[in-house]
Amino acid sequence: MFRIAVAGTGYVGLVAGVCFAEKGHLVTCVDMDENKVALMKAGVSPVYEAGLEELMRKNYAEGRISFTTDYKEAYRNSDAIFIGVGTPEQPDGSANLTYIATVAKQIAESVESDCLVVVKSTVPVGTNDKVEQFIQDFLIHDVRVEVASNPEFLSQGSAVQDTLHADRIIIGVESKWAEETLMRIYQPFHLPIVSVNRRSAEMIKYAANNFLALKISYMNDIANLCELAGADIQDVARGMSYDERIGSKFLNAGIGYGGSCFPKDTKALEYIARQKGYELKTVKAAIDVNKEQKTLLYKKASRRLITFSGLKVAVLGLTFKPGTDDLREAASLANIPLLLGQGANLYAYDPVGMDNFAKAYPEGKNDKGSITYVAQIEQALEGAHVCFLFTEWGEIKALPPETYKRLMRTPLVFDGRNMYAVSQMQEAGVEYHSVGRKPTRKEGIKESKNIDLQYS
Repeated sequence: MFRIAVAGTGYVGLVAGVCFAEKGHLVTCVDMDENKVALMKAGVSPVYEAGLEELMRKNYAEGRISFTTDYKEAYRNSDAIFIGVGTPEQPDGSANLTYIATVAKQIAESVESDCLVVVKSTVPVGTNDKVEQFIQDFLIHDVRVEVASNPEFLSQGSAVQDTLHADRIIIGVESKWAEETLMRIYQPFHLPIVSVNRRSAEMIKYAANNFLALKISYMNDIANLCELAGADIQDVARGMSYDERIGSKFLNAGIGYGGSCFPKDTKALEYIARQKGYELKTVKAAIDVNKEQKTLLYKKASRRLITFSGLKVAVLGLTFKPGTDDLREAASLANIPLLLGQGANLYAYDPVGMDNFAKAYPEGKNDKGSITYVAQIEQALEGAHVCFLFTEWGEIKALPPETYKRLMRTPLVFDGRNMYAVSQMQEAGVEYHSVGRKPTRKEGIKESKNIDLQYS
């Protein structure tokens, strides 16, 4: 059993802390936000993540995890301190390391015994070298402190399972002592461990996320071409998936990736390359494709309709993906301002994301239009002229196609996640536009020959 402190209680820090406790370690989670700490002590997770709150309560009750704002006491005699604070994107695409530096200085001024500092946050290559030097510069007591890299590869919505049952654990170390310490900490997980140097571990994180972002953007690009060529992207993806060199994951076309990782990490790696005098053409292309893909549905609907002014517009799904309340880089954030600016009256539904979304767009009059948050999908659809599907929540996917026809004034649906079979929507009498597949059309409406290759 190790005494572990975790700095930061967001998706990365809290999930790591809870999972370490579940595996038998004694964990102290540190956060400067007193309200968050009070919530966690009361058994309430500050982030929405499947299974996290239940596991947090269990380990808190059994005394393996605690929560505090007192970083000095938490860090003083810890065997290992994991840093899981945010590294938000700056305007130029680089990572903001302010929170990392703050925690590093706090550690240096607090530790009184030998300690391994482990950075789980996603940071530019070479950052851990600087963190170690920064700690040495401010170190008060004569103790051994080394820094290791241990990037996370969790996916929001399945973060607990991704941590407990990871494909592999990456550790970046510069000494045998650091390697053995991390090996022993992760021994109860019984998972493959890949040990490399610190800079390689930092690069693995960026390289993996950027590769997945490339796959998504590539499939979205192919999907746009499929619509023009008369092919079906889902058939194309199915055919590709049997090739072991390609695999079946991340082949679903849609309206782009979002969240806290892919957008930030692609821009950060592209920035790192530019700083080194190198152009990452593939990554830059992925960023450009994703930016255009975000507003694909709005552009399609704009070509189909004369105006959104005064129309009731149903919006189903606000978060960037199902299973999370995270809105960062969500497609809804790119499209809703455009709809409001055109005078649309939006009726929005999301099982967990509405409260967060309302912080940016309060209910009522917004710009030229308005937004109303509803508790039931049917309330959004009742009398609607058009419907946008932005997030593939189970509650939305389970809705029968006939419901759109029955409730909407005009059964016109734009699906950014290809949740329905085109044939089912056609049989139900719904005019259905998705991504990379031939749309269903109302009788008497002809296909436009003036099609924009980039957006259709």
